[in-house]
Amino acid sequence: MARRIVLSSDGPAEASSDDALTIDYRAALNDQQYAAATAGAGATLIIAGAGTGKTRTLIYRLAYLVETGTRPERIALLTFTRRAAQEMTARATALLDGRCQRVQGGTFHAFCLGVLKRHAEAIGFPNNFTILDASDAADVLSVLRTQGNYHKRDERFPQKRTLYNMFSAVSNRQEPLEDVLAERYPQYVPLHDDLEDIRRAYARYKKAHGLMDFDDLLLHTRALLARNEAIRRQVAGRCKHVLVDEYQDTNALQADLVQLLAAVHGNVTVVGDDAQSIYRFRGADYRNIFRFPDQFPDTRVLKLEQNYRSTQPILDFANHVIEDANQSYDKTLFSEMAAGDLPARVPAPDGETEARFVAQMVLQLRESGVPLQRMAVLFRSSHNAYDVEVALNRRNIPFVKYGGMKLNEAAHIKDVLAHLKVAENPQDAASWNRVLRLLHGIGPKTARDLIAWITEEADEPFTIGDGGPFSKRYLSDLKQLFATLRRIRDPDLPLAEQVEAVIETYRPHFEHKYADDYPKRAQDLEQFVSIARSYADRGRFLAELALDPIELSAIDQEGADDDEPPLVLSTIHSAKGLEFHTVFLIQALEGTLPSRYAYDEPGGLDEERRLFYVAVTRAEENLFVSYPERQYRPYQGDYLTDPSRFIDAVPEALLEPVRLVTDAAPDELPPAAADGAPALGAPGAPDAGPADDDGPADDGLPF
Repeated sequence: MARRIVLSSDGPAEASSDDALTIDYRAALNDQQYAAATAGAGATLIIAGAGTGKTRTLIYRLAYLVETGTRPERIALLTFTRRAAQEMTARATALLDGRCQRVQGGTFHAFCLGVLKRHAEAIGFPNNFTILDASDAADVLSVLRTQGNYHKRDERFPQKRTLYNMFSAVSNRQEPLEDVLAERYPQYVPLHDDLEDIRRAYARYKKAHGLMDFDDLLLHTRALLARNEAIRRQVAGRCKHVLVDEYQDTNALQADLVQLLAAVHGNVTVVGDDAQSIYRFRGADYRNIFRFPDQFPDTRVLKLEQNYRSTQPILDFANHVIEDANQSYDKTLFSEMAAGDLPARVPAPDGETEARFVAQMVLQLRESGVPLQRMAVLFRSSHNAYDVEVALNRRNIPFVKYGGMKLNEAAHIKDVLAHLKVAENPQDAASWNRVLRLLHGIGPKTARDLIAWITEEADEPFTIGDGGPFSKRYLSDLKQLFATLRRIRDPDLPLAEQVEAVIETYRPHFEHKYADDYPKRAQDLEQFVSIARSYADRGRFLAELALDPIELSAIDQEGADDDEPPLVLSTIHSAKGLEFHTVFLIQALEGTLPSRYAYDEPGGLDEERRLFYVAVTRAEENLFVSYPERQYRPYQGDYLTDPSRFIDAVPEALLEPVRLVTDAAPDELPPAAADGAPALGAPGAPDAGPADDDGPADDGLPF
């Protein structure tokens, strides 16, 4: 009879005592955080209000699981940015020991990419498939749109970007195209059959050429796990515990993936805040956080409500704003920082005056000791900040603006990336089109013929053989291009040298294509080479750059050597997760925040309410909510505005009205915010700071 050996469990010990742990979890966490970090097996939903230490709680949860016996490589930590996953695993590693570095941490898309790179052949794709970013995907749809002669229709047909957004919504929301059209694109409902045809053609094209877009990474992984039991048990079996950050931002596909990854062990912890779900335009569905207890029976629901960021007056205002949401988990944020100024409601006579108010207050706070980088100006859309940018420039106040172009969205970087992509996947027709169109003498038709020959008929990639559709007009350039591509296919050539070789071949085309500003763009190429030096593998480099783009103009939070770190200007969406001593929320107008486009969308106004809530909960000590009382509209002239509904009925006990006063004659003063409201900048006003003697001369408005 064979000898029997009983293996001990690698899960958390059923009766682990605090004395056996190296970390004192009770001392490090408050009661709510402790309950969440040390919860037992099964499904746990943690409702974490703004500023309540959700990241800290998740880090301690990671450490606790490892300390109580779970092997770190069997923990899957899913986040929405690679930076968040790296930060959490690094902090857990520092908190406990080196084991936490082995946690499977990353974004949903990165996790799915790893699964598909191992199992893509099971769904009919090559393992060296390449990823289309949104721009590349739109270009493919443009080709299909032209090939189908949809551009010659009598009625208006959607442009390539609209097609991509439309089909992405179908994937992310897991809704029929018919429903997406009815809700978001009613003008195109009569074209349903044609749109369905082009959507299917797009799927066939991607499969034929070994391409996947961002949505496919999730879609194909879900299909793989749902239909292939052996692979599902293999993948889910490695996930003893699944931890998900920002669960309120998941879409329908991601919610399904979480359920599939937890199918073997059933241990899943998700953290989120229904009040901070603001990415509906990307397919996020805040309802997932309410459905979670139905998906996982016996879910324990825990709350984090003690806020460590903001003063109580700011939290009272935030609680008031969100309590009118149509659907929410009942929670009330509280803080031990009971004292503090009330948030301020600041009407201004016009946008220019609002901007001058912001600039002056920034200078006053800076002189009182608040660094510029600890202040932020937040807004609904980028164009809302134009007046503020002018006012800051006039006063020589340095600032950075979040929400700009990403490095791999720049046309010249996309040109270089296309070369690397065809080297990685010679079937990548979309990248071939971009590369070939750079060559003099190659237009759309010639590019199509060459791509057909390269991807279907050429025996060896990147060689000039007999019978190819070649012309003397471009043959020399094509030979040089192919020579470069053959060179960078060498697996022993370091990635940075591959990029340099591409840039050397690309440079004359680059200088011709961008003749007006190529010296400035050349700096981005240098930066691109520098980034490539930290990667050893081309495929991984392309995948990570696609999944986690880099800012085109890197934000230098340290500031230049001879200047101070800058003030932050940001859309509210880009500011989520950040915090500042002082926040100026500008253009708080009806039709702007909430956006007028949200009025007729189901759930649109609730999303705008959550967006407003996210903005105000970024503030630690000072919050100013301002708006112009008059605006100019082309062809209509000046018109009177309405303040945002989110502040219009807020009592003065929660939101203090502030009146801007100029040094003009009394009958020229701007209208007051409210009778008896304190006048910022008026003689003797308690909140008025001294005039900034070091700043540039003002033009008579010292508010």
